[in-house]
Amino acid sequence: MAAAAHGGLSPAPRLLPLGDAAWAVEFGAAIDPATHARVLALEAAVRTAQASGAPPWDAVQDVVPTFRSLSVHYDPLAADGAALGQALLQLAQQTDAAPPRGRRWTLPARFDAALAPDLAALAARQGLTPAAVVERLLGAELRVYQIGFMPGFPYMAGVPAVLQVPRLATPRKAVPAGSIALAGAMAAVYPWESPGGWHLVGRTPAPLWDLRRDPPALLASGDVVRWRAIDAAEYERLRQAVQRGALDVAAWCDAPAEAAA
Repeated sequence: MAAAAHGGLSPAPRLLPLGDAAWAVEFGAAIDPATHARVLALEAAVRTAQASGAPPWDAVQDVVPTFRSLSVHYDPLAADGAALGQALLQLAQQTDAAPPRGRRWTLPARFDAALAPDLAALAARQGLTPAAVVERLLGAELRVYQIGFMPGFPYMAGVPAVLQVPRLATPRKAVPAGSIALAGAMAAVYPWESPGGWHLVGRTPAPLWDLRRDPPALLASGDVVRWRAIDAAEYERLRQAVQRGALDVAAWCDAPAEAAA
């Protein structure tokens, strides 16, 4: 279903069914800050409506922002799905996009060869030195667009053009937890060991997923991430603190991210 143009923005939001227990509101095909701002604005509006406890919002169970759409999951036994969809589309039409109000993070990272197995090859491919690649990574401001692939895995845009390379031709069977990775225009961090085909250019001791936290995911859609280079001693100290559950990650969160929008 399509709606009339929203506040002069194009394209208008589209309502799409996701089975019999979820709706998606799509704001277009582009992956860009303006489209993502519309997604996050609707997410905030839906969560506010959900908190009111009023029908049909009381049946909403989960709200999931992506690059260019918002998925809203609901209990089909507790709500009229069609009515919820229409209310959702109307809310999308009425909600004005504002700059994302995410958090600003400065996360520690280590870039030596043992923790960055693809750094040298990526540098050579792009006509750079490994030090130049690291310099560009440290200067980049990465915006989290969505969490996916596995819990806590952030898809982040803002990778400098000179560092944008295709995925590996042959994926690895095991990527270590904490690996900082690049593929195309995206950067990511693997929350725990898993297969993966991205270029590994560093590693962070930051725990991207920890069930002892609420919420467990460190990052969220709309957050902004910068890297801070650390030496081997600090990396090991932080790694051990994470294992003991003695690390206060709040110290890495600088401020809300409005200024970076």
